[in-house]
Amino acid sequence: MGIQSVKTAKNQRQIQLFEQHLLQDVRAMERMLNEGWFDDKETRIGAEQELCIIDKNYRPAPLSMEILKKANNPNFTTEFAKFNAEINLTPRPFRKSCLRDMEEEISALLLEFAKVARKFDVEPLLIGILPTMRKFDITMDNLTPVDRYFALCKAINKLRGDVYELRIRGIDELIMKHDSPLLEACNTGFQVHLQVNSRDFAHMYNIAQAITAPVMAAAVSAPILFGKRLWKETRIALFQQSVDTRTTSDHLREFSPRVTFGNKWLDKSILEIYKEDIVRYRILLSTEVTEDVMEKIDSGEVPELKALSVHNSTIYRWNRPCYGITEGKAHLRIENRILPSGPSVIDEMANAAFWLGLMNGFRHEIKDVTKLMEFDTARTNFANAAQHGLDTKFTWFNGKKVSAPKLILKELVPIAEKGLKYANIDSRDIDKYLGVIRERVESGMTGSQWMLNSYSKLRKETTNEDVLTILTASTLKNQKKNTPVHKWKPPKLDDGLKVDHHTLLVEEFMDRDLFTVQPDDIVSLVAEIMDWQEVRYVAVENDKGDLVGLTTSRMLLRHFNGVHRFDQEPVPVKTIMTRKPITIAPDATIKEAMDKLQKHNIGCLPVVKGKRLIGIITANSFLYITKRLLLGSKKSK
Repeated sequence: MGIQSVKTAKNQRQIQLFEQHLLQDVRAMERMLNEGWFDDKETRIGAEQELCIIDKNYRPAPLSMEILKKANNPNFTTEFAKFNAEINLTPRPFRKSCLRDMEEEISALLLEFAKVARKFDVEPLLIGILPTMRKFDITMDNLTPVDRYFALCKAINKLRGDVYELRIRGIDELIMKHDSPLLEACNTGFQVHLQVNSRDFAHMYNIAQAITAPVMAAAVSAPILFGKRLWKETRIALFQQSVDTRTTSDHLREFSPRVTFGNKWLDKSILEIYKEDIVRYRILLSTEVTEDVMEKIDSGEVPELKALSVHNSTIYRWNRPCYGITEGKAHLRIENRILPSGPSVIDEMANAAFWLGLMNGFRHEIKDVTKLMEFDTARTNFANAAQHGLDTKFTWFNGKKVSAPKLILKELVPIAEKGLKYANIDSRDIDKYLGVIRERVESGMTGSQWMLNSYSKLRKETTNEDVLTILTASTLKNQKKNTPVHKWKPPKLDDGLKVDHHTLLVEEFMDRDLFTVQPDDIVSLVAEIMDWQEVRYVAVENDKGDLVGLTTSRMLLRHFNGVHRFDQEPVPVKTIMTRKPITIAPDATIKEAMDKLQKHNIGCLPVVKGKRLIGIITANSFLYITKRLLLGSKKSK
């Protein structure tokens, strides 16, 4: 959850005082490590379950504050955006039935959350990136009204300005600008915590770094963002770019992103990470600190190390070190932040079991992972796995080249099994969860692959926006059955999807792949474009992307009726175009679009934001919606 009572520093004096407390916290932790203050007898696990809240049309529903207030459950808490929430799970000893108990707790709390959510006509969904997320869902209006989130946005904007640019390339390419770090809210994850021995922290953290890539390859589940097919785990690129405080310059200076895999292996202790974070990253947030940490230690009390915790919460390592206090004793944890939310609870628990088993297995099986693999190799493996999932070719221990499926099935699953046995996990649970990993990898059907396969099939039959809605609805249906994703059937167009199309917005069904010309282009070019692309309308825009006119096939017909010779002087399109076409805004409803088409007796509406042309809808766009309504009506009979 992080410390909620934070703020941005108002002046240099506040920053200086916070820096003073931060340095004192580091000295205090160093003393605690040397004097053996940490609880190293017990090993516990825990998790944070992030989720999306969706409405009856499977779109984001910004109602988290209302739901949390009504639920009044301390396990439920806010997330960055109003359409997200988080469920904090109970820490439990890493033994016996702990995995099964965690799955049952997630399921029970989800049911409780869903019961309250239904009173607002919405429900929760576990999904790494919601396919139906739209750009206008991530405006500052949907920022959760909590001081911590406002302070974080303000601090990031101060460092990088208010322009956020995404550039991600996969099957498709996404290039877009936005005005806030709320882009990060498109992500939801399942963050697993493992308490580790303070004296063994460096060894365990290095293991976590080494195994991150193959664990991710088996767990990828978020390939689509804003209708674009990108990385197999697009969350990785999206998260880094959405809260990156770096700016471009003419110089080749090195700056570290705040979302990071890291820069090197650990040598001795957790302090190396905390010190590096103080050296590399400017302070984003501060908080009121009143405790004298050294005085507390002298009196035998465990200090909160509040300044260190606040600074650590603004640096997003994929394996994050954590300091905590349980039952009056200090402990250290590693938080695995790579795993996506969903696609089902059993999938999440299988991913968690795989990671926990590998952590404990390698702890017993190898003495020093840094002697087996270069750090840059681990980091490269991580980037490749995020992009390619099970199609990744890894460089593994001692430089061995091996495919992801072979590495996972032949080497890593057996190690994970040993690790869970070392922890005395119930054998039936080991078989259950690692069985899901085996079957998923053998079939190649990760959450991402299921979504991409389904997308390719459905896109041949309907619009892009309809496909995204069907994918979301099918995910929800399978998730409620708690069926692992490798057993999911591909969704069909006639599955009886119930959507209130009257509330859909123009941006959700407009065509973004536009064929346009400029005013001085010749009419013959427009004619060929219409013929080649089989379209009846071509928008005319200036060199700034502003809409300045519209041409139709009817206009061309009238023009060419009066032309008898090919060698006549070329005619620019500005002489025949409509200079003030009827347009519509992207946030208008489908009903408003239909009313405009009917009122003006036209077959096309350019979609503009300000003066900028961003899309187009035609009468044909509504044929897909009509087909969906007819299929839904037929299914309900």
